[in-house]
Amino acid sequence: MAPHKFAIGQLVDFDTNSKISMKVNGPFEIVRVLPADDVPARAYRIKSRTEPFERVVKEYELVAVAVAAG
Repeated sequence: MAPHKFAIGQLVDFDTNSKISMKVNGPFEIVRVLPADDVPARAYRIKSRTEPFERVVKEYELVAVAVAAG
């Protein structure tokens, strides 16, 4: 089985091709990697600093956010 694309603590955002209609601006932090019963539909729990709740999203809906060096 291939590894997950994202890791806990990594910053991500919704892919611009995502069909999520009610999304807030990221970035979001990966809080939990959910069990992968179906590889194409791997899922994560993500959290934005601007929201009091976590979201569950599919791997294909996310892209990594580049972290500025400094």
